[in-house]
Amino acid sequence: MSAPAERAVPGSYRPALRAGVLVGGPLLDGPATVHLVKDTGTGHSFKVGPREAFLLARMDGTRALDDLGAAYASAHGKRLGEAQWRQLLALLGTRGLLDGAPRPAAAPAKSAEPRTLWRGTLRLVADADTTTTRLHRVLRPLLHPAALVPLLLLVLALEAALVARAGEALDATRALLGNPVLLVAAATLLWLSTALHELAHGVVARHYGGTVAEIGLRWRLPMVIMYCTVDNYPYLPTRWARIATAVAGAVMNLLFLLPFGALWLLAPPDEATRDACAALVLLGTVQALAMLVPLPPLDGYQIAGQLTRTIGLFTASRTYLRLALRRDPAARAYPAPARRAYLAYPAAVLLVLAGTGLALWAAARHLLTGT
Repeated sequence: MSAPAERAVPGSYRPALRAGVLVGGPLLDGPATVHLVKDTGTGHSFKVGPREAFLLARMDGTRALDDLGAAYASAHGKRLGEAQWRQLLALLGTRGLLDGAPRPAAAPAKSAEPRTLWRGTLRLVADADTTTTRLHRVLRPLLHPAALVPLLLLVLALEAALVARAGEALDATRALLGNPVLLVAAATLLWLSTALHELAHGVVARHYGGTVAEIGLRWRLPMVIMYCTVDNYPYLPTRWARIATAVAGAVMNLLFLLPFGALWLLAPPDEATRDACAALVLLGTVQALAMLVPLPPLDGYQIAGQLTRTIGLFTASRTYLRLALRRDPAARAYPAPARRAYLAYPAAVLLVLAGTGLALWAAARHLLTGT
């Protein structure tokens, strides 16, 4: 690989990216548009501009440099010169992204935090991706629209019933908080729901061709939660696949509530389980919706990033707002899509927080006054 970069690059040379090199779609990064590139073999990742990504996406070993140059000139109105080709191929070779180039050392692994009684992590399975693949094989029929759409309609019906009978659910929650036995049972079920939430991320990512790096437990006493790390999430094939993976956890939380909602709505009025189920549906719904708040590191933040096609949305939006409020000329360098994204995001966060505050006020008012 080094030869083409050191001497005249023949137009018949057919560059190919190494197997396992992933090139993501366009993303806003402040005022710039970038593409993420990752070598899954070494773990190294990079940002490149749209023009470099245009060429990388076509380096599959079937196109000669002359063909790549013609396609580039047609798309961008400019042909790359000999020096530019040498520079690009040398850079790709140095980073080990081209087939046949020496592969650099793997990226240093993130050092695991010391495990203590009070905080730490513990892997639960040796091969998380194989485990998730097996789960996906079993659950795949439920991801088909013929099964998923009716389930989502049942979720919507349950949530509509919860809104209509919110006062009853709030009273049941107050009673639950005064019953230690039922409270422990509800807390255990909600913890199980969080575990299923994490596994749902992994199963849906696997459904779209992703991989799972780890499944384990993370504790910060007194909290102990399960985690499932989806590897290469930004490189899932479509934006819809990434949104579906991010929202899968909250959907799983709501699906988990369906049998308890049925007991609440259909059980005889004099059964004690009825009020416990009403409280569980309310608390479980709050748990699911809290994960969709568009603030880092919650799932809602990942969804917001995909909807706006951005990376580092929180920081980039804050930076742009500061520039705009100061009437800094640098704010004008942001393209229109970036300006819209960085203005829409804080507006959406404020609306969500205002709605949350209003809901909390209404709940507190009911509990205090009964109205």
